[in-house]
Amino acid sequence: MLGALSTFLSIVGFYALACYLYEQLRTPYRLLRLRLAGNPKERPSLKERFGSWAAITGSSDGIGKAYAKELAREGINVVLIARNEEKLKTVAEEIATDCKVQTKIVVADFTHGAKAYEHIERELADLPVTILVNNVGLGLPGAFSKCSQEQTQQLVETNVMAVSQLSRYFLQRLRASKTKGAIVNVSSGTELQPVPYAALYAASKAYTRSFTLALQWEAAQYGIHVQLLSPNFVVTKINNYSKRIMQGGLLIPTAETYARSAVAQLRDGVDETPGYIWHHVQNAVMTAFPWRLRLTLAQLFFTVMADKKKDT
Repeated sequence: MLGALSTFLSIVGFYALACYLYEQLRTPYRLLRLRLAGNPKERPSLKERFGSWAAITGSSDGIGKAYAKELAREGINVVLIARNEEKLKTVAEEIATDCKVQTKIVVADFTHGAKAYEHIERELADLPVTILVNNVGLGLPGAFSKCSQEQTQQLVETNVMAVSQLSRYFLQRLRASKTKGAIVNVSSGTELQPVPYAALYAASKAYTRSFTLALQWEAAQYGIHVQLLSPNFVVTKINNYSKRIMQGGLLIPTAETYARSAVAQLRDGVDETPGYIWHHVQNAVMTAFPWRLRLTLAQLFFTVMADKKKDT
């Protein structure tokens, strides 16, 4: 009896370990195999693989801005979409000067709902955009009880509706033109567990994860690559509630370092990734623990890392 129980527990343990290793190693293994095997010069460039025009939302700052610049360095023309026209003009000028590619700016405020998408669709109608980077996001660190009705609505419009509406539009557009493009949906490491004091933000990213992984299957039959990109902490203004995070470090790269790695992983055809090698390592350690424990650790994080302790 004890022998049979021991055998059963060994099988269960082996199965659990195999599942864990598969989830953690599938992307690093693919990257390692691609980058060590064969001649890198023989692999198609990002432009050859997905086309010569990309649209990036939330591209006036942070990851979106750095991602747009990195695409431009690959010879991709870029459409910069955000709500601050002056910042967009500055980024467009920098890219045009440094990378010698075409740029276009589209001023759009995603908190305005349907009007924003109608405007974007009109602006992109005559451009052969085949790469979409759904990067725009809004964070609300702090106790949910402190959120106003307006703030709650704005976060949902920005983090949930934008990724849904623009993915829908580009999927239909690419499918109709029979073009093999790419849709990159930027999520967050908070997608992996609920996060007290960032409850709305983490929930919106859990939505992005579920939505994107399902969309991958629907889009694959049309030759459209859909990538889930889920960074952990990066030095951007969305994290300016913590001076410690803004100082950066091995696990907290600058937006430029992160974007360089993330774009390289898109070029290599990765479909699900945190986008940065040390975020892979971080996730491997964290997901070894149950999500309830990770939730507790997330709660403690705000006590230690945030500049001001959040009210409950």
